[in-house]
Amino acid sequence: MWLRNWISAASIAASALAASGPDLTTKHEAGRCAIRGHCGSQSLFGSQLPCPDNGLAEEPSDDVRDSLVSLCGDEWADSKVCCREEQIETLQSNLQKAQNIIAACPACKKNFFDLFCTFTCSPDQSLFVNVTETAPKGDKFLVTELDHLVSDEYGAGFYDSCKDVKFGATGGKAMAFIGGGAKNYTQMLKYLGDKKPFLGSPFQINFPRPSSRAFEGMETILEDSKACNSSDEQYRCACVDCEAACPRLTAVEEQKECHVGLLPCLSFGVIVVYSVFITLLVLAVSGHAAAAKHRESKNERLQLLQDTVADDEEEEGAAITRSGFVERPTKHYILNTYCDRAFSSLARTCANFPAITIVSSIIVVGLLSLGWLRFAVETDPVKLWVAPDSDAAQEKNFFDTNFGPFFRAEQAFLVNDTNPNGEAGPVLSYDTLRWWFDVESRVARVKSLENGYTLDDVCYKPTGEACVIQSVTQYFQGDFDMLESDSWADQIQDCVDTPVNCLPAFGQPLVIERLLGGYNYSSEPITEAEALVTTWVVSNHNPGDPALEKAEEFEEALKNLLLNVQHEARERGLRLSFNTEISLEQELNKNTNTDAKIVVVSYIVMFIYASLALGSTTVTVSMILRNPAAALVQSKFLLGIVGILIVLMSVAASVGLFSATGVKATLIIAEVIPFLVLAVGVDNIFLIVHEFERVNISHADEPVPERVARALGRMGPSILLSAMTETVAFALGAAVGMPAVRNFAAYAAGAVFINALLQVTMFVSVLALNQERVEAGRADCFPCVRLKGGVDSGMPNGYGGAPFSGVEEEGWLSRFIRKHYAPTILGNKMRVFIMTVFLGFFAAGIALLPEIQLGLDQRIAIPSDSYLINYFNDLYDYFGAGPPVYFVTRNLNATKRVHQQELCGRFSTCKQFSLANVLEQERKRPEISYISDATASWIDDYFGWLNPDLDSCCVESDGSTCFSDRDPAWNVTMYGMPEGQEFVDYMTRWLDSPTTAECPLAGQAPYSDAVVVNKNKTTTPATHFRTAHTPLRSQEDFISAYAAARRIAATINAENPGLDVFPYSKFYIFFDQYATITRLSTTLVAAALAFILVITSTLLGSPTTGALVTLTVTMIVVDIAGTMSLVGVSLNAVSLVNIIICVGIGVEFCAHIARAYTIPSPSILERAAGRFPDRSARAFAALVNVGGSVFTGITITKLLGVFVLAFTSSKIFEIYYFRVWLALVVWAALHALVFLPVVLSFAGGKGYVDPESDGGLEQDLASRRYRALLPEEEYDSDEY
Repeated sequence: MWLRNWISAASIAASALAASGPDLTTKHEAGRCAIRGHCGSQSLFGSQLPCPDNGLAEEPSDDVRDSLVSLCGDEWADSKVCCREEQIETLQSNLQKAQNIIAACPACKKNFFDLFCTFTCSPDQSLFVNVTETAPKGDKFLVTELDHLVSDEYGAGFYDSCKDVKFGATGGKAMAFIGGGAKNYTQMLKYLGDKKPFLGSPFQINFPRPSSRAFEGMETILEDSKACNSSDEQYRCACVDCEAACPRLTAVEEQKECHVGLLPCLSFGVIVVYSVFITLLVLAVSGHAAAAKHRESKNERLQLLQDTVADDEEEEGAAITRSGFVERPTKHYILNTYCDRAFSSLARTCANFPAITIVSSIIVVGLLSLGWLRFAVETDPVKLWVAPDSDAAQEKNFFDTNFGPFFRAEQAFLVNDTNPNGEAGPVLSYDTLRWWFDVESRVARVKSLENGYTLDDVCYKPTGEACVIQSVTQYFQGDFDMLESDSWADQIQDCVDTPVNCLPAFGQPLVIERLLGGYNYSSEPITEAEALVTTWVVSNHNPGDPALEKAEEFEEALKNLLLNVQHEARERGLRLSFNTEISLEQELNKNTNTDAKIVVVSYIVMFIYASLALGSTTVTVSMILRNPAAALVQSKFLLGIVGILIVLMSVAASVGLFSATGVKATLIIAEVIPFLVLAVGVDNIFLIVHEFERVNISHADEPVPERVARALGRMGPSILLSAMTETVAFALGAAVGMPAVRNFAAYAAGAVFINALLQVTMFVSVLALNQERVEAGRADCFPCVRLKGGVDSGMPNGYGGAPFSGVEEEGWLSRFIRKHYAPTILGNKMRVFIMTVFLGFFAAGIALLPEIQLGLDQRIAIPSDSYLINYFNDLYDYFGAGPPVYFVTRNLNATKRVHQQELCGRFSTCKQFSLANVLEQERKRPEISYISDATASWIDDYFGWLNPDLDSCCVESDGSTCFSDRDPAWNVTMYGMPEGQEFVDYMTRWLDSPTTAECPLAGQAPYSDAVVVNKNKTTTPATHFRTAHTPLRSQEDFISAYAAARRIAATINAENPGLDVFPYSKFYIFFDQYATITRLSTTLVAAALAFILVITSTLLGSPTTGALVTLTVTMIVVDIAGTMSLVGVSLNAVSLVNIIICVGIGVEFCAHIARAYTIPSPSILERAAGRFPDRSARAFAALVNVGGSVFTGITITKLLGVFVLAFTSSKIFEIYYFRVWLALVVWAALHALVFLPVVLSFAGGKGYVDPESDGGLEQDLASRRYRALLPEEEYDSDEY
């Protein structure tokens, strides 16, 4: 009884307290409220706060119900409510702000609206809301804090439906705005409930976890949230906003390199094959040695059983056998005979009519050189390295034509890495920012010298007013006064965390990865940044447009300003690096000017050497000391000069010929072709001169024209062989689409061909005149001066009258080759050793082929002391964003629904593999796709802008929102979206609509140049979807990113037959070559080798010898390629040109040796008698005959020229010319002078009779150099 009385008294006391205090939520039951209506605000500018009200829910008026149903849905059509009209108005205003952010995902929007509509108006409000704190306001109380119970299931579903929703053109996540970047639903609810007087809830809403103990009598009423991948099209979200709704892309199979242990499979295979070869070789040599020993032992035993005294007949036979005999070739090769006769006739004619020949040659070269009037050098990298009919070139042209050339970027890095210890430190400080704000202000004010253009005159203005400047300063509109000295770091950090709250003047959020670098963006504060980045975006224009000249003039002024700022930065302990759009071209040109000096010096050195070396064939030191006058007569310096001039004439004629046909020259042509033709031409000159000296000795009594005819008859076919193979090898490059390679190939083939023609005509005439000068005793270089003592009257033909002159046929080098070098390398043991070593080099070269890298680092292409070196280093080290990439639609009619669904990504009927959906999925695997940013989808934002719920976006002239009374209504299924002319009309309005905080979906700032509309034909011929690559920090990254973009575009096109999509980024045009360069290089080399095989086999008359020459050239190229991988030479268009050169020069080294082997000189062949078998004897003859010419005429000439290149300051010349050409000379000389003679001695083809040797007894005596008439010691010295 007493307990009942106590409870009754307590109830009366509680009622009295409620009457005197706030109406707290004391009753938690269905149909009862917790808050209702507005009771005022806590400050003058504060938001209205609700009243605590634990009364019963009420029926609303018709107007209130209509407003509630319109805002929160039909489920409120027949229920009581706990809210009043003013609350619904506030709710509508707040939900409208959220809708601007989350409207793209219907499920997220539904869950968000349900949460707050239920919280505000639910008739069962007291079941899940409990007022915990109030504040008095006059005679009322204001709710300042309450608990709101939300079930774990609903909270998690709500969060999952919103966590991936993207916001506007920036691609930022909506969760950053509605949940403060929450990582789970409890953090999101906390952010929504935290009291934020101006930007959030006006009172504190706590979201504790539901518990029957802690919240007795309370329960959650929202249980089932809408999933973003709902099967209901009304709520289903797009892939870009919902991971669960995304299609599953096909896995990309990465090209896994085959390895056996740590070795690549190719390297392992080569090692195995070579090891097997070595094993078999050792077994074969061991077996051969054992067999030889066995035969020797057997012969010794047999001799013991026989009579040791031989009869006279046996002695005579043995003596004959011991005297040695070499089997001479006995057959003629008809093609060689015809060539010999043709060249002899040509030389005889030219020697008999030298004046006519020389003048005619000069006239022809002069006529061809008239083409220089149309000479033009192509310096545009795009036109150099990209085939005009390639996809990349056509796509760039399409992009530039429709959207304008890609922006010009002027960029600067301010870095703090000048510490004594070399380590970088934080770059931001209040004083540094003050100074940098001033620097940017000076940039804005700087004027060009000539016309006074400023940044405002040339910058890119998407809104038509403000320049695009990406810098930390633009968080504050470039106004330093907005920064507080004691909180500047927090201010910047807040802008970094919520960039939409710190929009720059051009209206688009700034991404921190483009503003600061050198620190962890996700875990470290901005004060740890080691680099500050500023980018000024300047409008670009097509060549010839006056606006382009305006931009370049401003960039020159900007460059000069920033060069001065570099000194200011250094005084502050900082370092500034920068780049303007014109900087790279200027630095490349500076590099070219430096290279030109080195190239000229290199040529001069080669010219001097070649001229002096030619004279040394008949001038010895003893002659100079004994008879200087005779030495001056015998000198051939002027002949060498003429030979060099012929090389230059051939280059001039080739350039003139192709310039006349409109083929532009390149800097590579200017720097390389003289070098190349000199290599080929000098060798041929040495061969002709050396052979002519031999003929002077062996046929001293013949007239000069006949001697010249004999010399060219022998050497002409060899020159024809080398010239034809080289011309064909170079001409093959003309079939390549890449202009730099194609033009080089055309110029080189023409120069080599013309050079060969001039050598067998004009040079032969000059050679005949020179010999007549010698025999007349006239001085070299001064042919009008006859020297006394320069001719011995007792000698036939003057100093050309050997053998009586005492002038030896061979110089010291030829003698060394004959006596020492050739016998050494053709010894049996040495031959086996050489084959083993060179095949080992070949195997190593093959094994190293996969190690060759692709690319051409920009830092290599500019001078080593250029200010751009630091810029590119900083770009790779500190810039945290990748280059933008555009996926461009071509000739697509986006006004049709079917094509709209192939493009869009934020509506429930978008195709599963639409362009936007595929890009969104690729973004989620950046390690494969190299895509990092969300896609700025113009069609999604355009249709979003039409949403009538966004009353600040598309507004009609009468103030009503667009599509507000449309039938069918705007909806996420797209069936209420415009098509045809209506699509075009609204599109035009959208593109002109300013992008503001109230309507971030408007198209002016982000999409003004993204859509090309053809109003007459009601189509969209060109549009683009913008995203960005991951940061690319190496050539491999750039190449892989380009390949990935191509793959993605191919996937989109395959899944959507109605689309024609291609990727475009500014750097693609330069990396397109790497998609095919490996295959192209292999094809070119293989085709060249095939032609070499055919030509050499035909002209030599031996497929076997032709195959061995081709094998040798192959080994040269492979060894050079292996060397490239070891010395850091990557494969690109420049090195591709060098590889073509390697094939041509390799043939030049080998062709003369092979020809001399096939058509051996009888007199030299005879010297091998008794020493070598047939093949080895012919290899010996080849080395003795032309080995010296190959060594002095091309090897030494090239080495001298190449060594000069080592002193260049240009990295590109040092890497791609010095290293490759040095490898070329070394490998080609070794293979031609060591490997080729040895392999010919093993397996060379058959030989043929030299047509010049058919002369009966007289010829035979001449070939033997009148040995009976020479002193005995001379004869003895020639035995070997």
